[in-house]
Amino acid sequence: MILYTVKNGVYYNLEDFRQDLSDLGENGFPNKIYINMTNRCSCACTFCLRSLKEFNEHNSLWLREEPTVDEVKAEFEKYDWSHVAEIIFCGFGEPTMRLDDMVEVGAWLKSVRPEIPIRVNTNGLSDLVFEKPTAQCLQGIVDTVSISLNSSDAQKYVDVTRNQFGLKSYQAMIDYAKDCQKYVPNVVMTVVDIIGEEEVAACRKVCDDNGLFLRVRPYEAN
Repeated sequence: MILYTVKNGVYYNLEDFRQDLSDLGENGFPNKIYINMTNRCSCACTFCLRSLKEFNEHNSLWLREEPTVDEVKAEFEKYDWSHVAEIIFCGFGEPTMRLDDMVEVGAWLKSVRPEIPIRVNTNGLSDLVFEKPTAQCLQGIVDTVSISLNSSDAQKYVDVTRNQFGLKSYQAMIDYAKDCQKYVPNVVMTVVDIIGEEEVAACRKVCDDNGLFLRVRPYEAN
């Protein structure tokens, strides 16, 4: 599925809701739409839901093929967004793997409904993927960037994310977060609560030392 929403850790295909999406609020959903554009990712995290969560075919985040920009727009045009509180680029893959397409879709969304905030959930490694600074392309389009910090040091980070760039990835991710602060109103670093209080405290210090905000989120497996 390309567009979906989430309630209590369960993913729901937007196709199952009314055209005006009014039943989101009526049924306790958080009035947020998620955009799933790719399966690709530069990480292979040990906790990733790609390998831990089971889906039926209708509600699967695994894409048989990547939707084009026009296909994503066409999905949005099926609905009235009056009841939508936020739009989030997030899925099984890393949204910035399709950076140009993500920016194009985001710019279109802003041109149609500028009052709806847009968030990107990312691993923060797009500068390494594209071998250039990438934060500035989010300016005027993205309202919040949420970056998975995952760990308090480079070795732990590589052990958890198993990303393709090695130890340099940790500092690159932090540098990307600090660069995003120049162009995006809200930049949030996140960790999951299962890492333990001691590691959460160490991650908080990393954020404090770098002028970044940390959010601790609950881990959802299945």
